[in-house]
Amino acid sequence: MAKDYYNILGVDKNASKAEIKKAYKRLAKKFHPDLNKESGSEEKFKEINEAASVLGDDNKRKQYDAYGPDAFKYAGAGGPGAGFGGFDFSGFDFSDFGFDRFDFDSIFDTFFGGGSFDSRGSRSPFRRARASGGRDLAYDLSITLEEASKGVRKKIKVTKNYVCKECDGKGGTGIASCPDCNGTGMYQETRRTVFGVFQTRTSCRACNGTGESVKHACKECEGTGRVRKTKTIEVDVPAGIMDNAKLRVGGEGEAGFRGAHSGDLYLLIHVKNHDLFERHGDDLVLEQNISFSQAALGDKIKVPTIDGEASLKIPSGTQPGTILKMKGKGVKHLHGFGRGDQLVKMNISIPKKLNRKQEKLLKEFEKSLE
Repeated sequence: MAKDYYNILGVDKNASKAEIKKAYKRLAKKFHPDLNKESGSEEKFKEINEAASVLGDDNKRKQYDAYGPDAFKYAGAGGPGAGFGGFDFSGFDFSDFGFDRFDFDSIFDTFFGGGSFDSRGSRSPFRRARASGGRDLAYDLSITLEEASKGVRKKIKVTKNYVCKECDGKGGTGIASCPDCNGTGMYQETRRTVFGVFQTRTSCRACNGTGESVKHACKECEGTGRVRKTKTIEVDVPAGIMDNAKLRVGGEGEAGFRGAHSGDLYLLIHVKNHDLFERHGDDLVLEQNISFSQAALGDKIKVPTIDGEASLKIPSGTQPGTILKMKGKGVKHLHGFGRGDQLVKMNISIPKKLNRKQEKLLKEFEKSLE
């Protein structure tokens, strides 16, 4: 009886490659011999792999849809098992392998694509690697509340790899194809697993993924195109920045290897605590002490703000804990125009000691309220 690969994977004949991939992943985990000890699981596992190797390949799937399994009857290495390197699962000791050690995603790429294509449109095991870009850097930057409110330009010292000026980041002269990787920038390793023979690719260590070698290395940078130095750079911190915010300064990270792109510099902002103000979003809170008479009679006083002193009118009959708003005296909005407010909390000071005259006056005042 002819095998129905669609039925084996439990998908419709019009299923997309993503649906086939999802079905294979689910079934492969379900029937993997290391996880499923039931009789027949190994055979089922091989059957699932065979179906996936055909339906996961566009050309093989077209042949299968047109002629069925007979399309591969005399195909030899091009048959359904070719996608697994012709590896025979029978008699293989699966217990020697931990299921969790397999990278299923990379295995799926083998069935369903994931390599690059050459100029003829054929899948190629290699692609030209990009030169190794520079690493991103992190820097802790402390600023005052005033600086956070208004914005500031800060000078900071950064020790990192900079582009070599002697060779302009090229690493030297006599640029040629790397002999270790044949100019691909990649190193290929072949390994045999329970799924078959697979090839893994890693960045070439000899050329650091550039695919190029330098015949005459620059003496200043020893062929890397980078030199380590400490320099002072200027960074702009926008007004309204919050504590623990992150700022990205593009291109100010480590220089890339032999002219590759530089990484970025990430600033972690720390806003110092203020002696007078407490920040709530873009609003500032200030606690202000006033006397009993000022609270009762009202007054006009000078209070500190982030911009300097400003006048504040205290209405008569102000109660302890009353919040008076000073509009537009807070922190600038980070996104958009305008500013937050300054909220002034009234603390009424009660004298600890009174002289006889003061006591008499207060008693008379108390009686007048009856």
